[in-house]
Amino acid sequence: MPAVSSRGRGRRTINEINMVPFIDVMLVLLIIFMVTAPMITPSVIDLPSVGKAAKQPDQVIQIVVQKDGSLEMVNDAKTSKINFDSLANSVQLAQTGQTSSAVVISADRNVKYEMVVKVMDTLQRAGIQRVGLLVQLAP
Repeated sequence: MPAVSSRGRGRRTINEINMVPFIDVMLVLLIIFMVTAPMITPSVIDLPSVGKAAKQPDQVIQIVVQKDGSLEMVNDAKTSKINFDSLANSVQLAQTGQTSSAVVISADRNVKYEMVVKVMDTLQRAGIQRVGLLVQLAP
């Protein structure tokens, strides 16, 4: 029902918006946010940090994932092609006697990340402790 005023002869409607209730609600909301904002604790994200290893590995075994998905193992400057099924056995044979040897996975840029994860998962399931990724720094 429109508001009316009885100023003049006839009754006419007032075409103005009453801002007082709107201002009251906004002030109450402002006070609520000002009181509750200091109580909210900021979320803490535990990011991994990069540090230097205490001891460098004696031997580094590199697994290279080619563009076509084939695998190569580089060990002491010797390169040999291996298939995915014999990956864990080949690495374990290369590690004989040297448990501190590290395994590094390097992959072509065009290889799907899923293939790299499969190689890493296969190595970790075989009990190989030190598995890492080899990256090339951008120029």
